[in-house]
Amino acid sequence: MSDSVTAFAPASIGNLGVGFDMLGLALADVGDRVTARRADGDGVRVAAVYGLDGEPHPYLSADTNQNTASIAAAALWGDKGGQSGLELSIRKGVPLQSGMGSSAASAVAGVVAANALLPEPLATEALLPYALEGEKFASGGLHADNVAPSLLGGLVLCPTVLLPRTVNLEVPDGVSAVLLHPELSVNTAHSRRGLARGCTVEQWLAQQGYLAGFITACARSDIELIRATLKDVIIEPQRAESVKCFEDVRAAALASGALGCSLSGSGPSIFALVEDRHAKNLAVCMEQACRALGIDCQTWISPMDAPGARVET
Repeated sequence: MSDSVTAFAPASIGNLGVGFDMLGLALADVGDRVTARRADGDGVRVAAVYGLDGEPHPYLSADTNQNTASIAAAALWGDKGGQSGLELSIRKGVPLQSGMGSSAASAVAGVVAANALLPEPLATEALLPYALEGEKFASGGLHADNVAPSLLGGLVLCPTVLLPRTVNLEVPDGVSAVLLHPELSVNTAHSRRGLARGCTVEQWLAQQGYLAGFITACARSDIELIRATLKDVIIEPQRAESVKCFEDVRAAALASGALGCSLSGSGPSIFALVEDRHAKNLAVCMEQACRALGIDCQTWISPMDAPGARVET
């Protein structure tokens, strides 16, 4: 039995525009890593937290009760009788307050690493409730639209009323996600507290129609139906003004062939879905629109069936 293991968990697009708190999409090639090793004593502790530059992270806490990776790992380790203590080293690959599921990626990587050291590891899908314990600390609520895709990969339907059950949805052929992260930050918990407590019946009916249409469109690889349904008439209008480059980036994306464009989670990251053949050009156009406002940024292009968390070593 190994004494040390490293797990990777990808970043994610929460809400996917059309499905607030109900849809999430995993991203390829960007995420967090957590190394877990057996240690003397009991319980879980954090040995170190490193930032994107490989240096000790200037903001994230190494307090076990204040870090999503250790909170999630401790929930699993305590519940399943992990033998010995557990020590975590966290390497952040997802920017904080980015709208890319940073806290979720840490929670998922932490619980996947801890699980690999259990005498009888659980199935991947059984880890969701433990990862959600970490995410609850960061976002102040029980929603899985970042945790579920980070853990399971692909496009996931995960409304709170079904948890811990989730559904991996079919993804359309020939469609990629382009995600732009501007050098801005939005606090998810603060953003959620600022949302209106209700909506009109007309708004609710429209959004439910868009969600049902979008899921159908993905299953059928119906490009024009994706274009017609990737819309958010309730949450996006409330959050758009907090991301000063959003309108310009969205306009550029739609003019360059995007099937739809919206905020990733609470922002500031912005995503678009696009046919594969236009993805590279779309990423360039979105970057140019952002940089024209004097805001630095970076982009990723990801297939819609990107894998979820995995043990690396």
